[in-house]
Amino acid sequence: MNMNKLALYCRSGFEKELAAEITEKATALGVFGFARVVENSAYVIFECYQAGDADLLARKIPFNQLIFARQMMVISEQIQDLPQQDRITPIIAQYQQVSNHINLMQSSDIWVETADTNDAKTLATFCRKFTVPLRQALKKQGWLQAKNKKSGITLHIFFTQPNSCYVGYSYNNNHSEHIMGIPRLKFPAEAPSRSTLKLEEAILHFIPREQEALSLNENKYAVDLGACPGGWTYQLVKRGVFVYAVDHGKMAASLHETGRIEHCAEDGFKFQPPKRRKIDWLVCDMVEQPRRIANLISQWLIKGWCKETIFNLKLPMKKRYIEVQQCLEQIEESLAKQNISFQLQAKHLYHDREEITVYIRVI
Repeated sequence: MNMNKLALYCRSGFEKELAAEITEKATALGVFGFARVVENSAYVIFECYQAGDADLLARKIPFNQLIFARQMMVISEQIQDLPQQDRITPIIAQYQQVSNHINLMQSSDIWVETADTNDAKTLATFCRKFTVPLRQALKKQGWLQAKNKKSGITLHIFFTQPNSCYVGYSYNNNHSEHIMGIPRLKFPAEAPSRSTLKLEEAILHFIPREQEALSLNENKYAVDLGACPGGWTYQLVKRGVFVYAVDHGKMAASLHETGRIEHCAEDGFKFQPPKRRKIDWLVCDMVEQPRRIANLISQWLIKGWCKETIFNLKLPMKKRYIEVQQCLEQIEESLAKQNISFQLQAKHLYHDREEITVYIRVI
């Protein structure tokens, strides 16, 4: 049995953007196929024409370069009409059929998942309960024993209905480390707004854990453009950073009490950092046209006003993928013209809605 398909999760409503992205990335690697898209399903199936190509894509497309995908895995044909009294036997049989394609002895875990939609939420409880007996059954086969989790594979069961699922796997060194690609973050009660989770997720996603304390600490200075009421500023202050909070609106009193912010009641597009102070970070979550934000961020980096930045691009209703591409190309071309070396990543994070989050670091 050929495992010639990729399954990719995304936010509901962004299936077309993900389909366009995976098709483009596959074509760049000389892999051809077609994307199956069901609107608001929160996933895309990309079917390759050649056997083995799905596995190649799962290894060769850097997962951190996919903007709209929450997870990427190789899958086989869908198993349908699973008997309610014994779903495990057909799943094991499917894995046994594909064991000549992949070394199941390299598997380290099993994730039983469903799409992130309201309709699928009823399946989520079943998936959690089903994981324990399935894990035990797979271990009896001698699977899930791999100790080196970084180089092994994770097995995935993707349920679309209680009696229907895909069987697959992902590479541990090239996937999301979260089940369903969703990090579980708790909203801090003292944070001024729920937008704080966007920056927390961005920091966890873009900055390696071992680097975070070096990048964000009490010796660092940041500017938060459009800071009110302080959701993003809160994440920086929490890590010891001093923040120039730029906004005409009021900042939360609790942030002033930290002594780690200076409120600058100015327009984020006109603000210039104090010349006496070297700014390390720029963060920005202003509601504005994405091209305008892209140009603003480019200017900050070109002028040397900051070294690292995390910002959001609010997307239009139509041609969202094209808009994202054009904004990122605009930034890349502007920096390249100035011979500025940089690292850039962009992601449609779980806590984002109609926007993507971008991270840039000047090297």
